[in-house]
Amino acid sequence: MTRREAIKLMGAGFGAVGLAQALHAREGGLLAPRASHFPAKAKHVIFLYLNGGLSHVDTFDPKPELARMDGQPMPGPKIKTDSATGGLMASPFKFRNYGQSGIEVSEIFPHVGGVIDEFCVIRSMYSESINHLPSMLMMNTGHALTGVSRPSLGSWITYGLGSENANLPGYVVLCPGHPVGGVRLWSSSFLPTSYQGVHIRNEKEDPSEFVQDIRNRWVTRPQQEKQLELLSKLNDSFLDQIDYEPEMEAAIESMEVAYRMQTELPGVFDIDSEPEPVRRRYGKSDFGRGCLMALRLVEQGVRIVQVYYGDRQPWDSHDDMLDHRLHARFADEPIAALVADLKTRGLLDETIVILGTEFGRTPMIQNAGSVRTGRGRDHNPPGYSILLAGGGFKGGMTYGATDEFGFKAVEKRTNPHDLHATVLHLLGLDHTRLTYRYSGRDFRLTDVSGNILHELIA
Repeated sequence: MTRREAIKLMGAGFGAVGLAQALHAREGGLLAPRASHFPAKAKHVIFLYLNGGLSHVDTFDPKPELARMDGQPMPGPKIKTDSATGGLMASPFKFRNYGQSGIEVSEIFPHVGGVIDEFCVIRSMYSESINHLPSMLMMNTGHALTGVSRPSLGSWITYGLGSENANLPGYVVLCPGHPVGGVRLWSSSFLPTSYQGVHIRNEKEDPSEFVQDIRNRWVTRPQQEKQLELLSKLNDSFLDQIDYEPEMEAAIESMEVAYRMQTELPGVFDIDSEPEPVRRRYGKSDFGRGCLMALRLVEQGVRIVQVYYGDRQPWDSHDDMLDHRLHARFADEPIAALVADLKTRGLLDETIVILGTEFGRTPMIQNAGSVRTGRGRDHNPPGYSILLAGGGFKGGMTYGATDEFGFKAVEKRTNPHDLHATVLHLLGLDHTRLTYRYSGRDFRLTDVSGNILHELIA
């Protein structure tokens, strides 16, 4: 950029921020690595999302009072829930102490129990909405209004830090279909599109089938390179005429990354190159493959990877809590394998692992007319659990508490804004400074909220 062009940009009202963005776009692209606000403990994030509402009282927050008062009404006024509920219901699963920390974990997650000393278990999460979509949007974007789009956690992270691999997206989403909320869960919204999560359907076993048209079927590689060289010259010529245009820059960069992905992506997703004992621990489920792919993507410098357990809401156990046992069979060992392999490969200290969901489940039995077996639980946003490992989080500890029945967070109450602020802090980003001006105001992931949970930081 010439001095004349810089002065022209400043005179047009872009100011220092616009100039910095323009210089950055010219020098390294929107996804070029950027310095954090202060020294970081973590460089990457893997977000394992158990969509549907994991029951905390059946997994990571044992409540002996549920067993003692099984079938009895919950004391106090009738609790308003999404559907009709009955008396308290004891967990069908037993809990035991694991690790040196002695944290209690359900029998359906024995492998996670085996690595529980790596995890901080937040038992005091709460949210506001009782429905899936707004709660999922809150956990993923920090904003619960369903009619409004906001940038996702992954988009804010890549906006703040860029990526470490120019041949792969900075933000990858592995999901076999479209959960409730779909693309809004990983959208860049008003941020440049380079920061949007790249959704890859990981239900296929052949890596060449993950991304549609990953190979050019009509021209050879040298021919494609000539085409793109010409296209690049035309784009540069046009950009020189119109000066800096962020939306066009983002579109061009996305297409350039897509081209480079043709070479690198199939190799990263070729999990058959891993030793057989490693592959066996992750299993053959979509989620298991996703966990192993997340490990390989982080090894290659991808900034954030999100792995959804499945399509729609598989953990939404309104009918029968025994469904949790079935799903845990496919989730438990891959989660533990991922944490163990990150540690073995020297990546856990710099990688935050989030094991999350949108809300918990009620301590009462659900008895709405649509329920068949009568052993399920309804949605429970006032209290639930989230697990965090690596990247500067303390391991082998619990934080906060719900009441004696597990209905409501009562001690060290924590909401998604607090979680997001703490994750950004460990990545070296000040959540109050990570802003983007849009429609006349400065937006941020944590809106006007968010407290850093210093007690969780090692």
